[in-house]
Order: sequence, then C-alpha cells, then structure tokens
Amino acid sequence: MCQVDEEYKDDQLKNRTVLSVSQKCVKCKEVSAVLIIRAGDGFCRDCFKEYFVHKFRAMLGKNRLIFPGEKVLLALSGGPASSSMLFQVQQGLSRDAPKKLRFTPGIVYIDEGAATGQSPEERIGKISQLESIFSATGYPFYIVHLEEVFGLPNSVLQCVPSVPERIEGCYKAAVERFIQHSTSTQREMRCISEAEDPSLMGAQTRLSELSVQDGRVSGGRLPVTPEQTQAVERLLASVRTLTAKEELLQTLRHHLIVHTARAHGYAKVMMGDSCSRLAVKLLSNISLGRGASLAMDTGFSDPRYGDIAIVRPMREYSSKEIAFYNKMFKVPSVFIPGLDTKAPEKASIQRLTESFVNKLQAEFPSTVSTIYRTSEKLITACPRTSADKEQTEKCLLCLCTLDTSGGRRETLKDQV
Repeated sequence: MCQVDEEYKDDQLKNRTVLSVSQKCVKCKEVSAVLIIRAGDGFCRDCFKEYFVHKFRAMLGKNRLIFPGEKVLLALSGGPASSSMLFQVQQGLSRDAPKKLRFTPGIVYIDEGAATGQSPEERIGKISQLESIFSATGYPFYIVHLEEVFGLPNSVLQCVPSVPERIEGCYKAAVERFIQHSTSTQREMRCISEAEDPSLMGAQTRLSELSVQDGRVSGGRLPVTPEQTQAVERLLASVRTLTAKEELLQTLRHHLIVHTARAHGYAKVMMGDSCSRLAVKLLSNISLGRGASLAMDTGFSDPRYGDIAIVRPMREYSSKEIAFYNKMFKVPSVFIPGLDTKAPEKASIQRLTESFVNKLQAEFPSTVSTIYRTSEKLITACPRTSADKEQTEKCLLCLCTLDTSGGRRETLKDQV
C-alpha cells in the first residue's frame, strides 16, 4: 500500500530498469536478455516471442468462446495493438503453427476521417496503406466509412437473441468434427491438385480475389458524398465537449462493426484493446457514470448485442509489450490520428485519465496490472425482472441494461 510520507530514491528506480550486459533471460537462463518487460524480468528474443504467442493462444483457449469453423471479424484500427492481433491470427492459422487456430477470419476497418477533420486525399492515402496490409493476409476485408452510420437499419439498436449457450462437451465435439472435415477437405484438394484442372483452379483464384477486394476504394475516390461528410461534422459539432465526442464516436463505431458482422455472417468480433487501454477505460468509465457496464466494457467477452459477441484477446498485453513485439518482429501498422491526437492533458476525461495512469505506471510499474486485475473480478449483475416479466429496459445507444431506479425513470418519462 502506498504511503503519503513514503520516499523513493531515484537510484533505486533507475536500477530496476537498467539492463545489464551480463543479465540472462529469465526463462531459458542461457541467452542474454534483450528487453525488460517488468522489473527484473528480462527476456531474450526467442523466449519473448514464445511468451507473447502463448499468452494469445492461452487467452482464446481458456475461455473457449470461439468454436472451430466460426467466422470471426477482426476490428482493426491500424494501431499497434490491433495490428499485433492480426499478426497473431496470421501466425496461428499458418501451416507451421503447432497449435493451429480453427476459425475463419475477416477484417473490418472503420474510416473515421470525417470525424477527425482529414481531407479526402489524406483518408484515401491511409486507406491505401491499410489495404496493402489487409491484402497481404488473404482474408476478406471491409472498409466502412463513418458516413454510412446514417444508413444503418433500426435493428442495429436492438439486441438480437443469441443461440443457446454451448457446454464443454459441445466444444470438444465441434473440434473433432472440424478436424475430420479439415482432413477430408485436404484429401479432396490433394486429389484436385493432382488432376490439375485449370478451369477449376482459375475459378478458385477469381473467387479469392473477389473476397479479398471487398470494400476497396475504387478510382481513388471515397464512396461517400460531401453531404454525408458534412452531416457527420454537424453531428459532432453539436456535441460540446471532447469527452462526449469520444463517447459518441465509440458508439457509432461499434454500431458499424456490429452491422458489418451481421451482414456478412460473422458470429464473433475481435477487438484489439490492450491491458493499458482497458485500465484507462475502466477508470474513465467510472468517472463518466458507466460503472454498471464495466464488466462488458472491459471484460474478455461482451454479449450485449446477443447474436454477436465481442471478444478482447489482447487484454493481457501491456502497450509496452506490444510495442516491443511489433518492433522486434516488424509488424506493420499505420498511424491514424484520432479526436484526442495532440489534445492537451485536460481536454477530456479520457485524456486526463490516460495521462494519470501513464505517469503512475512510469513510477510504479504495477499500476496498470493492478487496475486490470480489478476489472477481471467484475461480473455483470443479473437484472431484476418485474412481476409480469417485462423485458429489461436497455439504453438505446450502448444496449446496456439501464441502472436507474424505477421511480426516477418514470419521472423522466413524464417530463418527456
């Protein structure tokens, strides 16, 4: 526990982070360490890669929410965390992977240039960089522009009933069926390749090209009109504070991602939220009065949308670990400015909380992990049902259960 009169010497803080040439890897004890993740935990290059990959696979395997053969949509922003998540999925689906992932991935990117004041040329340039990264994966990808939010159906504001929860035996049976199906498919593909049918191979190539190129910006122009862009600008201009703008933009982003997943048959959505990001989100959401929905906003699984589950496999990685991994293994990423880019420290609650957590983390390396472990203990409380079993009322924007009292809610209805 931190004390008010507690003193820390600068020499002690520096000695905890200095990497000695003779220091060995904390795991293999043989090779010299090349980086330090936590105080005293030095890793060599190979052990750090094994540690990083194992943490990702263990997070997915421990929760067992993604069944074999399911379509999973990777929501990418181009930043370090989501780019690292894409790289981990690529490695896990490769032929050489020891414990291969068994789902079918897709990629979605939400272009928020209209909200951040980027010119059409800047937006096209960023999208082109991302398209080159997405095309190299071979996965289908979808470029969705923020202006498309005005054309979303009303169903995006409703919670669609989900399928019944699967039990442990169903997961094991699904794995066995997937392995059998994969084996038979590989056998058929081997026979086809031996037959060398050029027409069939050409058709498969054309189909793969069509799936990969879905959502591409054609002709060097954005598929949105200036009127739509102006509508987004007016919407954000009507919001006074940067805090509210960031909350609104996050809500619109989630609506577009969920609609894209439903439209293309994806059952799960992967977000690239890191441990550092979730620690900031936990404290800022408490400050914003969203404490009742913390379990869904920061947990591994977010089932608020019913048929679409949001998962966060990067939630145990700190931003430092992700930065080291991307640098050492050349993971490509694209910097895209956001609403809070170059904003002062007190511009918004989120920005102030981020600065507060980062400063504490610099002096006390266990700050982020302590906040993160607190979020792991949060669970969603079961809402109380009325005598006539009416459906629980939910927020129209975020679809979280309303945590206001009945009397207060009735008063607000009467005033409206």
